[in-house]
Amino acid sequence: MEKRTGLFTNAVIWFGVAVSVSEIEAGIEIGAEAAPGSLWLPLVLGHIVGGIFLFFVGLIGARIRVNAMETTASVYGTYGSKFFASLNLFQLVAWIAVLNAQGASVLAGLDLPISFPLTCVLLAVLIALWVFVGLRRFAKVTTVVMAVLAVLLAALTVKLFGTGSISAGASSSGADSAGHALGFWNIFEISMALPLSWLPVISDYTKDVEKPVRATAVSAIAYSIASFWMYFIGLEIASAGVGNDIAKAILLAGLGIPGIIIVVLSTVTTNFLAANSAGESAKAIVRRLNPKITGVVVSAISALLAISGIMDHYISFLYLIASVFAPMAAVLLVSFYFGKAGAVYTGEETAREETARVSGKAFWIWNLFAWLAGFVVYQVAVRLDSVPLGPTLLAVIVSAALAYARVLVKR
Repeated sequence: MEKRTGLFTNAVIWFGVAVSVSEIEAGIEIGAEAAPGSLWLPLVLGHIVGGIFLFFVGLIGARIRVNAMETTASVYGTYGSKFFASLNLFQLVAWIAVLNAQGASVLAGLDLPISFPLTCVLLAVLIALWVFVGLRRFAKVTTVVMAVLAVLLAALTVKLFGTGSISAGASSSGADSAGHALGFWNIFEISMALPLSWLPVISDYTKDVEKPVRATAVSAIAYSIASFWMYFIGLEIASAGVGNDIAKAILLAGLGIPGIIIVVLSTVTTNFLAANSAGESAKAIVRRLNPKITGVVVSAISALLAISGIMDHYISFLYLIASVFAPMAAVLLVSFYFGKAGAVYTGEETAREETARVSGKAFWIWNLFAWLAGFVVYQVAVRLDSVPLGPTLLAVIVSAALAYARVLVKR
């Protein structure tokens, strides 16, 4: 009998995903440019909405026992599924490179006696090792690592909290440059961007859970809480008078070696999940590929990209991910929960067999059109200064409405 993962294991996994330099960087972005008193409501709402999306997308994989990109086959057809798997593979390679570079940059600021390129390589080696050994074999190690990280991050939070006021930090930065402070929907968008970046990944792990609804809920909640915590640390750093320099903030808090441990462990635990999912996406494209070997190769490629300076446009990269995968998820959710795509899964057939059974060409072409419409809406809206609801929700509403129109016609 296949071994399934429990609630605690999934909570640990998704807590680890959220604990990363990238989440802290997003919090710094908000703290540095938001007006005082305008932070908390959009910050909380963004994480709640992102967590809800994670839950319902992850529940699909948990119920039908296929990986994230294979869940799209019954909605977008075989070729559409391969298209999104290819996009996901490329974005994961870039995402791992960005996270790798961010971690290496922070470590460089802590005056380690190794160069930035070598640090990127060493982080990639640790990630590749974790991928190759596998999550289940490292389950106990992962639990210990998360416990250590939680304690160290709590210490960092407490020490940073005494260095300055978040409200004062916001008011002394971007809020003072007339008209350039982040508005409600800008903060909401950045808050939701990172949770949404994991939409094309979560089912790679919920497909193996023992209790689909509970484990998926625990995964989404653990991620959302830890993500909010990382954003909060970013806000503290923004108010501490060190700019966006995480290394200086760690030194200011008096965490030398513990700070190094935080950066290394958080980078590796988050990138492990992304590299492992890159292997799953590659398998959805070419079924003969070994996900572990692919994950190791992706780690190596990402190290080279990190060294090349990929992280210069981090926030823009987040927006690009959201523009692709938020509309994709919207169509998937509508088709699965309101259409026939979810009703026909028996648990005995592969996603490809389901595609042949459920999806005619007109069905998946329309769904691709619905996705494309949402993608275009996002690209237009994100170029405007301030859009009610924000680009992501507008794109989701457009794609979901078009997908639901098709469902009504089929009924």
